[in-house]
Formats: sequence, structure tokens, C-alpha cells
Amino acid sequence: MTDIQGTNVAFLATDGFEDSELTAPWEAVVEAGADARLVSPKSGSITGAKGHEQRVDLGVTGASADGFDALVLPGGVQNADQLRMDAAACDFARAFFEQHKPVGVICHGAWILIEAGVVDGRTLTSYPSLRTDLQNAGANWVDEEVVVDQGLVSSRTPDDLPAFCAKLVEEIGEGPHPGQTA
Repeated sequence: MTDIQGTNVAFLATDGFEDSELTAPWEAVVEAGADARLVSPKSGSITGAKGHEQRVDLGVTGASADGFDALVLPGGVQNADQLRMDAAACDFARAFFEQHKPVGVICHGAWILIEAGVVDGRTLTSYPSLRTDLQNAGANWVDEEVVVDQGLVSSRTPDDLPAFCAKLVEEIGEGPHPGQTA
């Protein structure tokens, strides 16, 4: 596994996240040496669709991509739907692309990237029901376990988590990617 010692990874989520899509990548980046922090529009803690509770480290309105090396967007229909309607959350996500930093997204998390305006011309995957949404936003959607496009790592479902986590850590280890743009 790649060593990402000393890197700071933001996880952007709110209530209704898919539990394993937050916890598995979190464990992967921490085991590889990174510091993981939960950024959310909600304060205190958030609760996943299956009941996992996670403490919020930083409010999204006070967060800046400048303080992080990478971003992870877990899925979950409720989570992604709420975040895509939150301007500060979309701005936060977009800033990682503007700074060419690695971004990992799984399942319904791609809705946030559509709203942030960063998928046009990019190749990615997602939960299958987002295919048309992504294509309408200009993305090249493919049905694969994990897709890497210039620092953007995407996967479909919790079944893909082993491949997603491995590629996520690898891309974080590589650092900024010039092709990762908004």
C-alpha cells in the first residue's frame, strides 16, 4: 500500500451517507498514514443510512481546500442529494479540482460533482442510475469497478470498495494532477 504519511484528506458528507462508503475509505487513508477529517454542513455529528455515527470536524462554510491534499465524497442518496443543494459544499468540492488535487467519489456522490460543474469531458463511473445525469453534464460514463481520470477516482457501489480504496490511496500518494481541473 502507498504511504501517504502527512497528508490531510477531507471527507465531505452529511446525514444519510452510505456507511461503508465513508468508513472503508476513511480506514484506508488513515492506515496509509493520512489524517482524515469530516467536513459537513451539519455540526456535531452525522448519521449514515445504516446508523453509523461520525463526528464532524469542520463546518463546510469554514472549510477550505487549501488545508487538504485530497477530497472523498461518499455516496448515499440522501447525503448526495442534500450536498448537491448546498452551495458551500459544491464550492468546496470544486476548489479541489481548481487546485488539481485528487478526488475520490463513489455511488451517488457524483451528483455533487455534477452540481459543482466539474464532470464535463471527464470519464467516470457511479451508481448506474446516475448514468444519464452524468452524460447530460458532459461526462463519459463507464460501467467499471473503478475508474481513474487525472486524479479523479470513481466507483459504483460498496462492492467496489476494495478497488476504490486502493486507487484512492495511490492517487493521493501521487499528489496534484495537472489534468484535474474545474
